[in-house]
Amino acid sequence: MASQRIPLRPSIWSSSSYPTKLSRWRCLPKRESSIYTGLQEISEDILPRSSLQRSGPSDEAIQSFDPVASTKARKTQLPPSRYQFRPPKYYRGPLHPHQPPPTSDPSSRQFIPGPFSLPRLAQTYDSTIAPDLQTLYYKHYPPGQLPGPSGPRLRSWDGSSPYHKNRPLRKPRGGPVLPLMERNITFRNIPTLHKIVVHTAPSAAAAGDSAFLHIAGMVLQAITNVRGEVITARKSVAQYNQRMGRPMGVKCELYGEDMWEFLSKVVETVMPRMKEYRGVSGGSGDGSGNLAWGFEGDVVGGMEEVAVNYDS
Repeated sequence: MASQRIPLRPSIWSSSSYPTKLSRWRCLPKRESSIYTGLQEISEDILPRSSLQRSGPSDEAIQSFDPVASTKARKTQLPPSRYQFRPPKYYRGPLHPHQPPPTSDPSSRQFIPGPFSLPRLAQTYDSTIAPDLQTLYYKHYPPGQLPGPSGPRLRSWDGSSPYHKNRPLRKPRGGPVLPLMERNITFRNIPTLHKIVVHTAPSAAAAGDSAFLHIAGMVLQAITNVRGEVITARKSVAQYNQRMGRPMGVKCELYGEDMWEFLSKVVETVMPRMKEYRGVSGGSGDGSGNLAWGFEGDVVGGMEEVAVNYDS
């Protein structure tokens, strides 16, 4: 059966050929007349009335508006909870009618005020270090060209022995742990500080003397502005007089403003006062973005929060 081609003819509607109730609906939207005040005659495509031409409320209406008086004039007052908003204590899913407000809302239970100031080290990172890192790690790919495939992460066997057949791939050199997948550095994922963990493990705490842990916790709280968390031993080691479950140290995790303030204090105050200090070793990291170093007990005494106690 042959198909028949039906011609498409555009139909033009006019107010005379269309019902009167729908004559105001046209193909082109009408524009307000307030933006065409310079025209002498208003065309049919412009509405003759505009909300901008309405006059404001009268002086009598403004003076008579008193919400407090109208509230007191009620016969029965509304309960106090009517004017209070309490966010739900638990999150019951996205389909629940009562949703908690965002964390940026002051009424949220997770709201944290601040930051009230931007540390100088954070400003230096945003203005100098971040653009330099993006320039150093930049890789240019012409338009339409995708980056090539990455090499295998596990090593294959060379086939020099008949026992190499059907063997699983070998682990990487240097250790059994695979390194993290490398991503191309763009303006969206420039390397930055995520958190700083400050911890200490007094040797006397392994013997069961908790007084040293209290002192270490107060010192860490003074220099980091964060309350410390007690670390317990995961297993027993007879050589170090360590028993499983016994408190062994204290740690503090720093984020945001506290993190930048602590790092700025260490770099600008503590490290310059150390005699014959050669800096942090480049091999102290794990190659995955983690860097670790330690200080002796006398170096911690050089911090301002601890030195003021020594001076007094």
